[in-house]
Amino acid sequence: MMSINKGKEIAEGSSIPATVAGVGDQRNPPPLSRYVSQKRRDWNTFGQYLRNQRPPVALSQCNANHVLEFLRYLDQFGKTKVHLQGCVFFGQPEPPGPCTCPLRQAWGSLDALIGRLRAAYEENGGLPETNPFASGAIRIYLREVRDSQAKARGIPYKKKKKKRNPLKTNEVSSSFQIQQP
Repeated sequence: MMSINKGKEIAEGSSIPATVAGVGDQRNPPPLSRYVSQKRRDWNTFGQYLRNQRPPVALSQCNANHVLEFLRYLDQFGKTKVHLQGCVFFGQPEPPGPCTCPLRQAWGSLDALIGRLRAAYEENGGLPETNPFASGAIRIYLREVRDSQAKARGIPYKKKKKKRNPLKTNEVSSSFQIQQP
């Protein structure tokens, strides 16, 4: 007589359910990481953006100019106040009052977005040599956005340096030391 729970256990006597071991229930794949979910969502959003262009743009015809247009399009949904040069709050990190300067996408958000789209392009069959998200024009645009947002806030951008932990002569740096002769 066959069991109704066929496939629920890996092997007779095993206490590990098949779904935990990665076998069996294909309807419930493991949840995607936050990064993978964002990458998929961003890729789908970019694809929709290209399809909504008049005329629609095929992914194979996409170039850095389309990516730049997409980044500028996203600015309308931004939440970062970027003061214009004529604004009385230009250069102030924490302005004391409201102003009419535009809201934009933050540089860090755009930088992360481009990183995810760059990876998604290649994962979806694009060649690294033709990746529009890896274009020099995109790097220049991101650098200009970063610098202009830093100026508008009065806070210079400083590249994070890797922390180096210099060894002190009295400290043991690992579980073993080289024996001196």
